[in-house]
Amino acid sequence: MTASRIALVTGANQGLGRALAEGLAAGLNPDDLVLLTGRDRQRVADAAREVAAAPATRARVSGEVLDVTDTDAVARLAEELRVRHGGVDIVVSNAVARLLPGESQAERADEYIDVSNTATHAVLRSFGPVLRPGGRLLVVASSLGTLGHLPKRLHHLFDGADLDQVEYAVESWRSAVHQGTAAEDGWPLWLNVPSKVAQVAAVRAVAAERRDGDLAAGTLIAAVCPGMVDTATSRPWFEDFSHAQSPARAAEAVLSLLLSERVDPAHYGELVRFGTALDWHSGTPSTEQDHLLTP
Repeated sequence: MTASRIALVTGANQGLGRALAEGLAAGLNPDDLVLLTGRDRQRVADAAREVAAAPATRARVSGEVLDVTDTDAVARLAEELRVRHGGVDIVVSNAVARLLPGESQAERADEYIDVSNTATHAVLRSFGPVLRPGGRLLVVASSLGTLGHLPKRLHHLFDGADLDQVEYAVESWRSAVHQGTAAEDGWPLWLNVPSKVAQVAAVRAVAAERRDGDLAAGTLIAAVCPGMVDTATSRPWFEDFSHAQSPARAAEAVLSLLLSERVDPAHYGELVRFGTALDWHSGTPSTEQDHLLTP
């Protein structure tokens, strides 16, 4: 075991994930370790090497191949880190599937749900138990993750649900998409709306079971909204990027939660945007275009 801090970021070989890995590598101590993960071995290796060589880097940096849609692989890595290091101190679930305008949402549903939701559930289930006291576990979502963005007829599926119930709701949504009954059942057309709500609901479910012990130990579990970020994933959807942030700028608010010595109880189990917890019940269903363009 080691007293050094262990940090892990998924989807970290580009975009916001890469910026978060860079920020952690610069903000942690020389004995600490940042694990930069992704699916492509060469891209992970290249990114890890570049982050390790950056002038601002202080911590150790290592690349780790991880397909977050492989729940067994996620569980194995969590167990390996428990055995090797006694647990982890910082976990950021950041992986996202890229969708392009004009692509069939229904045809891409499985990949999108697996990367955004199945992976979130796996990270929470596997890394929650090995998160050391005083640790941080953040799931990157968006402001679309508040419950009010879904029609009221669907609220009961996520409001006050435990993680098993959230998973069941996600799989029911997946089945409705495949069966062509999603609209009839009230699900929004765009995948990112129910996906983000489900991500935040999953965080809330896990946090509800751990809140008292985590707050006593200075541990934070939360979802975060980084705002609009200028990345290869988001750029095809927008014409005006004048208000978009660079990945490095967007990472700043998230890093402040990860590296802060104190946990604000108001953030625990919530969706946090620029340091403020958003009301879980806020938001209203609007046009599909509005849903699509909300950061």
